[in-house]
Amino acid sequence: MGLIVFALFLSLAFSLLLSKVKSGRGAEWAKLFRIASVIISISVFTYWFIKKSAVGVVNDAVGLQVINTLPQTLDFYVININDQDNNGILDVKHIGKIRPEHYRIEYLKMDRSDEYWIAGYLGKKNLVYFSQHSVPNKNIDQIVEVQNYINQSVKLSDKAKKQVEAYNYENIKLGIWVTLDFLLLFLNLMLLLKRKK
Repeated sequence: MGLIVFALFLSLAFSLLLSKVKSGRGAEWAKLFRIASVIISISVFTYWFIKKSAVGVVNDAVGLQVINTLPQTLDFYVININDQDNNGILDVKHIGKIRPEHYRIEYLKMDRSDEYWIAGYLGKKNLVYFSQHSVPNKNIDQIVEVQNYINQSVKLSDKAKKQVEAYNYENIKLGIWVTLDFLLLFLNLMLLLKRKK
């Protein structure tokens, strides 16, 4: 999605520059390009937000229920180990903040994996919980009850920490580009509507 968002940014920035073309042979083409850029941008973001807000049920996925029985709210991540060829491929998902005596459900695509890790953070960088889980039977959903502050493997938790940091960094970067895209989209839309008046 990052590449698409960057392409939309370039398109919308160029459209903003084309708003200065008011007369001549290129004026109509400039206006058509600007309208197309705005329509494509709105369509892409609408599709993306609908897809993101839809329930994450995946076919042939393993349901994972994480229950927090600790007295503090923890921020949980699940790391799916898609690493059969030792390529270091780890899929990180943010489950979210889980309050005491509450739970969250996530669906994991386990077709290329039989193991996942759960990392729990107290605050942004304080890893207070790490557990490693195998999935011997992919037809049975998983329930993980977090009852104490443990770190099952310091080596693996350090690896998980790096993956979570990289995941959060990518999300921050994407968030900045999306914000810039929305700003340019708003400016282009206002200029187009102003012209129509």
